Amino acid sequence: MLALIVGTLLAVGALAYVLYPLLVGPVPARRVVPPTVPSAKSAEQEAVVALREIEFDRVTGKLSDADYDELKARYTARALQAMRASSATSELAGAPVAGSGDAIEAAVRAYRERMHNCPTCGPRPEPDATYCSNCGRYLPGACEGCGASITESGAVFCRSCGRALAA
Repeated sequence: MLALIVGTLLAVGALAYVLYPLLVGPVPARRVVPPTVPSAKSAEQEAVVALREIEFDRVTGKLSDADYDELKARYTARALQAMRASSATSELAGAPVAGSGDAIEAAVRAYRERMHNCPTCGPRPEPDATYCSNCGRYLPGACEGCGASITESGAVFCRSCGRALAA
């Protein structure tokens, strides 16, 4: 008798599992957004995209060498013209020119000045660290009081003058 009750409950459960989607209704499908291809907005980007396309067409055999040379010369001239125009407008606006790298160089220099440099491990990512997180070395490298070199890992006091290295 117990086996009959358990079997019936399993059959009803399986039937409910199978019929549930039919009784509840359709589940709304997830909306899949296709990846968007970045659109070439400027003349400079359009020329670069065109150069890539003709290079691909040449490699796949869709363009002859003579046609490739002609198209490459034409699109290269367009790209250079667009880049020069873009450079001139950004210089007039007072914005740093993308190709100059002066602003980037200054940002990198400022970042490196903030970071401490361990003689054994190199630049450390912690800007406020007193000791190297890798080897435990005192990062300033010398005592502020007497200028003696500190090379011991985890040194808390200067060997020469006894001054505390870290507050």
